Amino acid sequence: MRNGLLLLFILIFSGLQLYGQTDSAGNSASQVNSTVKDTAKPKAPVKKKPAADSVRLAVKPKTPATVTASNAATARGPLPAADTSKSATDSTQQQAPVILHQDTPYDIFLRNLAGKNMFLHANKPSYYDLNIPRPYKDLDWLVYLVTGIVLLLGIIRMAYLKYFSDLFRAFLNPTLSQRQLKDQLSQSPFPNFLLNAFFVVSVGVYLYLLMYRKQYIFNADGWLLIPGLIMLVAVIYVTKYLVLRFCGWLFGNNDLADAYIFILYLINKVLGILLVPFLVILAFCQPEIASAFLYISLFFIILLIGYRYIRSYSVVKQYLSFSKLHFFLYLCAFEVAPVLILTKVLLIWLTGNP
Repeated sequence: MRNGLLLLFILIFSGLQLYGQTDSAGNSASQVNSTVKDTAKPKAPVKKKPAADSVRLAVKPKTPATVTASNAATARGPLPAADTSKSATDSTQQQAPVILHQDTPYDIFLRNLAGKNMFLHANKPSYYDLNIPRPYKDLDWLVYLVTGIVLLLGIIRMAYLKYFSDLFRAFLNPTLSQRQLKDQLSQSPFPNFLLNAFFVVSVGVYLYLLMYRKQYIFNADGWLLIPGLIMLVAVIYVTKYLVLRFCGWLFGNNDLADAYIFILYLINKVLGILLVPFLVILAFCQPEIASAFLYISLFFIILLIGYRYIRSYSVVKQYLSFSKLHFFLYLCAFEVAPVLILTKVLLIWLTGNP
């Protein structure tokens, strides 16, 4: 009986020992498998196990399954994270759809234009620009010149306001007696002289701007041409004044000469004042606007000249009896022809073309 119990105890003890060894072998195999799985993950870092566990594993014997799993894990090694990310990027690029280039309406228009326009071809024709380059000229002096003319007119008007009112009243009311108008305006000889000088300056600058806008002057300097034009206008009207005075003395009609000279210089003063806004426009506006106002100014000049001859005819008829044909011949011979001749000579001198 006692021997039987001892045998049973030995069997139970040996069975428990075998069960413990098998359990420890299974736990070590499961730990090795978990380690292999953890190292196979790309992004999870490998954690170090505590020293106590490593000591325990070193003490326990390894089974063949454990050795095989550890050798496989050691031979394979952990997969790098860069390779997995690169493979993910390559798969994404392979899956992205390829967008084809589509022509826009602008591209189609340019292609059609290149096919139709001969200047866009490789063997396009060549054309040479034959325009003469014009050097740049500083025209700041023109600003000061026009400003000075406007300032001079304003000073004359503010200083002699009554003379201005009498002047325009005589211009707009031709029915007043010539003697009365002459007496009123002759009481102020200095403003009369100033307005005559202002007319000469205004007409000289107007002629320069007229030739400048019509491109008759290329090589002439303004600071030389403008004084020359002013002197030319002054010489013309001083000569006309002397000729009229001489004719009146020669034929014994001083009153007729005085009446004609009064009308002539009355219209000239009004014309000099009227040209001031046109000087500003011709000097500073765009070529299109300046060209339009140039023709408007010529219309007003012709209108005032015609008005001067009409008033002169009515005055001269009171002193002399003559036909309208004779008066027309006088205008053509002594008024129109000299102006045309001087204009032709001036253009030939400036441009060099006959």
